[in-house]
Amino acid sequence: MNDSQPPLEPIGTDADDTSTEGAPRRAIRSFVVRAGRMGTGQIRALEELGPRFCLPYRAEPLDAAAVWGRSAPLVLEIGFGMGGATAEIAANRQDTDFLGVEVHTPGVGALLKLIDERGLGNLRIVQHDAVEVLEHMIAPGQLAGVHIFFPDPWHKKKHNKRRLIQPEFVARLVTRLAPGGYLHCATDWQPYAEQMLEVLSAEPQLANTAEGYAPKPDYRPLTKFENRGLKLGHGVWDLVFTRSS
Repeated sequence: MNDSQPPLEPIGTDADDTSTEGAPRRAIRSFVVRAGRMGTGQIRALEELGPRFCLPYRAEPLDAAAVWGRSAPLVLEIGFGMGGATAEIAANRQDTDFLGVEVHTPGVGALLKLIDERGLGNLRIVQHDAVEVLEHMIAPGQLAGVHIFFPDPWHKKKHNKRRLIQPEFVARLVTRLAPGGYLHCATDWQPYAEQMLEVLSAEPQLANTAEGYAPKPDYRPLTKFENRGLKLGHGVWDLVFTRSS
């Protein structure tokens, strides 16, 4: 990592937390690790496929050529959920390598199953906080793209500070994009879409590819949840920005 880059600051501090005088407050996280049921297939996938397709978090730049055994564009996905869309995209873009970051173990197990079923050699997983992965494992200019699909909207106003898309985070994320690289966000929560558009539009190194919200790119498949929402008349907003050279 370029030593001239300042360290990534936490998104903020949690004002809801109490702390003794002089003790640092913990950084605000954009996620909460929730317990989830693990099927036998997911457990088996973690045990048998995890050592091959899950990369350990290390506070050092990722050697992508060594991991994938080739030189190819690298796309980072932050928060892939159960991994269905991630697997579909990776299957349709075999010329691109994908690194999925997720903290929830059931989702990691589910995506490992899909990697095995579909033979996705271009996909790897890191089970860790994406902010730290971005800061320590991704070198400046290393990414061809970033996908952030349906991040937790933190609906309550007092929790809006927990949203991932904040100016400080976006400013650091942009440094990890190569010139011409893209950032694709999607949400089904309109207030968050409005915040995303405001934050991304204010970042001087990003340019919007559309007038406001973008048409859904063909490579992003509809999830079952999204399809159900669209049938009920719910909106979905895509935002696609590129880094200027």
